[in-house]
Amino acid sequence: MTSTIVTAAILAIGDELLSGRTKDKNIGHLADVLLLSGIDLKEVRIVADEQDAIVEALNALRKRYTYVFTSGGIGPTHDDITADSVSAAFGLPCEHDAEAMRLLAEMYKRREMEFTEARQRMARMPKGARHIANPVSTAPGFIVDNVYVMAGVPQVFQAMVDNILPELQKGSHLLTRSLPCPYGEGDIGTLLGAIQKAHPETSIGSYPKYDGQRFSTELVVRARDEAKLNAAANAISDMIRGLDAARAGSNPGPEA
Repeated sequence: MTSTIVTAAILAIGDELLSGRTKDKNIGHLADVLLLSGIDLKEVRIVADEQDAIVEALNALRKRYTYVFTSGGIGPTHDDITADSVSAAFGLPCEHDAEAMRLLAEMYKRREMEFTEARQRMARMPKGARHIANPVSTAPGFIVDNVYVMAGVPQVFQAMVDNILPELQKGSHLLTRSLPCPYGEGDIGTLLGAIQKAHPETSIGSYPKYDGQRFSTELVVRARDEAKLNAAANAISDMIRGLDAARAGSNPGPEA
């Protein structure tokens, strides 16, 4: 069976995220959605409201992954520079999009509010960009090549994500299996490393636990092929039984 692997990165933009003033909610939401779509989230970056930093990160990520999703920096204020930065990354002019201007002008007219120069900034995007519909507050996100640019406000971000999902290529879903292990990572590290090396098409995660008296580990195997998943899981089960036997053999038991 051939697996389809689709990869993604998230680029969260904003000084407020780096200062801790705003707690990000978009990364976790998008990670959940991507997992359900069989898209492997490979990298997350958070950068300041600085054009050079945004351009550098975006150019690195868009060449490496199938999709790049950005959040933040497309509002009406002077520090909302994502549209300018994406335009610079692609070498495109940043301009007021005619359809975005129309949508926003009509929305503000209905609300009997002035369509100020600041509000018009929300209609700026790279020339030729496609819109991401915004059913919450009208101002669209946009798409250039494999880069999806969305708002930072969680409610708007989530609505935009819902609108782009149908067009994304879906990957083969990861299968997972959890195996409880009564031994700590220090006891199993070398053996587990050998199992991972012997089963390179799986991913084996090790998650330590401590109940106040002893250490144990939850081992999680991930793979796209069930046979390969089973093979790695069986090897881990054999490892645990071997450690059980070794431990039992080292205890002579009570004297007769």
